[in-house]
Amino acid sequence: MATPTRYLTIAGPSRFEPEKTKGSRFVADLAPVSTEAEAEALLEAVRSEFQGASHHCFAWILDPEGLQTRNSDDGEPGGSAGAPIQRQLEGHGVTGLACVVTRWFGGTKLGVGGLIRAYGGAAGQALDRAELREVRVRRHLVLEFPYEASGAIDSVARACEAEAAHADYGEGVRTTFVVPLDRLEEFEREVVERTAGRARVCPP
Repeated sequence: MATPTRYLTIAGPSRFEPEKTKGSRFVADLAPVSTEAEAEALLEAVRSEFQGASHHCFAWILDPEGLQTRNSDDGEPGGSAGAPIQRQLEGHGVTGLACVVTRWFGGTKLGVGGLIRAYGGAAGQALDRAELREVRVRRHLVLEFPYEASGAIDSVARACEAEAAHADYGEGVRTTFVVPLDRLEEFEREVVERTAGRARVCPP
């Protein structure tokens, strides 16, 4: 399967609290994340804010391919909380985000089916209300080239929407570019052609 060149995520952190379910209170927190450390930071922030809650169940999807995922029922019956939250993320077609649904037990057991509806419903309603934005997938590319090729490299970078992130200057120039994935092949091809092979792609 080809790697997606664009994906949808949320524009910023958001929170939604639906009406109580048989006395139990649920609060869904969403945040854009790109690493597991960022996702865990959201989880810890929610836990710290809501220390008296019964459960902090969560799910996150970090990459457009849906390979970096995790979910947790946090003590609720297996499959009744984390998986329904993750299904909502998948169903809304979003990635690069984490969702934590916090529950305060209201005195009445909801059963597995009730928990699935409550946790998934809270996450789904939060996503329905969140502002979404499209993100282009980007890759880092390192080029080495002589100083006299700098003008040609800069021209290709502008044309391919690539941005220079870091540069080292010695006998030649070694620059790290951040390039949209859908322009990566064109960028590599053009820098070689425009510099008559004097620029070369290096390991990061």
